[in-house]
Amino acid sequence: MSRCSWLSCFFQTGLLLLVGVARAAMARDLFVDPVAGDDRSSGLDREVTGKDGLVKTIARGVRLAGAGDVVHLAKAVYRESIVLHDKVGEPGLPIIVDGHGSTLEGSDPLRIDEWREVSLGLWRCAALFDKVLRLDMAVIDRWFFVFDGRMQLMNRSSKGPSQPLKQPDQLVPGEWTFVKDEVRSPVFDKTKYGEQIYGDFFVRLAPGMPFADARISAPIRSSGVTLGGDSSHVVVKNVTSTHVYNDGFNIHGKTRECLFENIAAIECGDDGFSAHDDCQCRFDGFTSIGNSTGLCDTGDSVTDYSRVFIKDCVGHDLYFLDTNRHSIRDSVVLSSAWRALAIIGREAVDPTTVPRACSVELDNVLIRREQGSSELRVTKNSSLTARRVTLLGLHLQPTGGTVSLHHSVLAGTPASQITIWNDVTWQADHNYYDIEFLRLGRTFYSAKTFAEFRLASGQDEASRYEPVPIHAGLPTVPGCVGAEPGMVAELIHTQRKDLGR
Repeated sequence: MSRCSWLSCFFQTGLLLLVGVARAAMARDLFVDPVAGDDRSSGLDREVTGKDGLVKTIARGVRLAGAGDVVHLAKAVYRESIVLHDKVGEPGLPIIVDGHGSTLEGSDPLRIDEWREVSLGLWRCAALFDKVLRLDMAVIDRWFFVFDGRMQLMNRSSKGPSQPLKQPDQLVPGEWTFVKDEVRSPVFDKTKYGEQIYGDFFVRLAPGMPFADARISAPIRSSGVTLGGDSSHVVVKNVTSTHVYNDGFNIHGKTRECLFENIAAIECGDDGFSAHDDCQCRFDGFTSIGNSTGLCDTGDSVTDYSRVFIKDCVGHDLYFLDTNRHSIRDSVVLSSAWRALAIIGREAVDPTTVPRACSVELDNVLIRREQGSSELRVTKNSSLTARRVTLLGLHLQPTGGTVSLHHSVLAGTPASQITIWNDVTWQADHNYYDIEFLRLGRTFYSAKTFAEFRLASGQDEASRYEPVPIHAGLPTVPGCVGAEPGMVAELIHTQRKDLGR
């Protein structure tokens, strides 16, 4: 390189550094306060402007934010969503929304003037159509009401077994239903699942209870946080989404370098978190409690989760579909959902091509069944790689794809089962199995015949099939096998402290 070229490169690099420093110096702190704010303000703090500059709404704060800016939410309950569409930060200068412990409340209290008592304790309303962006069968499948702080799903879930809606005269106090207007609504067609429908909602109160005393609210907002379009270098942190009829955090479009820190989704009608399309997201601290599904990623999304805590979900705890790669590490799932984990690969559109797999990696993860029985399902065109994983009271049933299981424990009550279908590639070693049976194809194996399983599968040479002591809800085994107990205890303690539970 000539001296002239070298000097030119040097000065260009220096110029870029100076531009970067200048941009960082120009980064602003914007402040949102739903009580003291005014959307005609600049969003800048009084110390910067010499006068009150707080804005009132999150939407205004986000609209003002550019690369390097931080939108600070005053700790409060917001009946508003965080919508980030086509928001683009820069490397080292992300757009940050810091909730500082705020809650995004998706429901609004019912108004008595919109409801009519049609019989003793039975109330009817059609006015909710004016508040929800759209009302179709997908929304009805996710719908709920909140009665005096208690979410009522009516044993329904969009991603699991769902009870049919009751007739109004079948309701007991604290229940609801929806009756579709068959004249105004289109004939149900799965190919037109998003078509607007019409009808009436009903709620049942105790006879003689004043409507206002029931303290009922309805999920008017779709999601607490929506990230979409072509967005990159965005951070959302320290915020809880609750009582929305869809996802607590809903990610669509094409996203890159997007980070979520210390977030929570509580009692949402569908997923706690859901990435779609061509989205790439990272997580450090995610709590999902009481949602229809703990988290669900689909399409060509890529997600990496750390410090996840999931409990009290309904349909699925963990649900991954279609293609691409997902990872979860240092996490705890206290499972009570219909299915604890499902990995469903996409079928090839062209039968002559090999589809991309849906791959999931678990590292240092506890999944413990809290009630009833459930399974971990891995299907064709999918793969599960599990290392240092503890599965308690769960059935592992791969029906296709690849399962790699190492330094892990399967035990607990109800007694676990492993069923490996013929089309599955099974790769496993250094595990502890305290299970009811291990099935390979049509053949069942027990502790006494485990050596025969090793020969038949060519795997698990260093694994052991023997009783595993359980102490304080965790197995006691030697060596670095299974989820690390210290991690489990710390994560449970942290979420209880953060949520006051």
